[in-house]
Amino acid sequence: MAPAHAAFEPQGERTLTAHPRAGEGEPVVLGRVRFEPQGDGSARFTLTLEPAVFTDHFLSMKEFKCIGGAVELACHVPYPYAQPASVKPGDWRWLEHSLLFLYKQPREFGAKLWNGLYYRFEVDGDRLVGKPQAVDLNRISAPPDRPGEPPYRPALRDDIAPGVRWLDRLVIE
Repeated sequence: MAPAHAAFEPQGERTLTAHPRAGEGEPVVLGRVRFEPQGDGSARFTLTLEPAVFTDHFLSMKEFKCIGGAVELACHVPYPYAQPASVKPGDWRWLEHSLLFLYKQPREFGAKLWNGLYYRFEVDGDRLVGKPQAVDLNRISAPPDRPGEPPYRPALRDDIAPGVRWLDRLVIE
């Protein structure tokens, strides 16, 4: 009999790992996510990125923390507005908004914010797996009309085929 897989529970400290597309490097631990369950079924989270795995890039008059290889860089874009930093089973949107990236080729000048990456998380056994979707990060250059609502609703995101972006998926386990 096959062992039963536990469902992902947003509690305690979990590891956040970036997985490059096949053949382009080993997984990289980006940091940790700490979940603190609340009495209403939600959990507050704290994201702590590991500074040693990122390199500094000054792009378009702003410093970005980037990871990547010879073909593509993925630069973390912190969500710039107050947000509740909470999730509930099946609703990972604020965590997803905390893990926005932009991609660029190393030789390109500046940051092209329309090259945004949003990692949509789904439960996979006892872990969350985030697959990339395309977003225009210019959308968050001004405060949102509805501060309590995550701005990147599904209609503003486009799926990306597996293996197209260097940073192929994010995993929290």
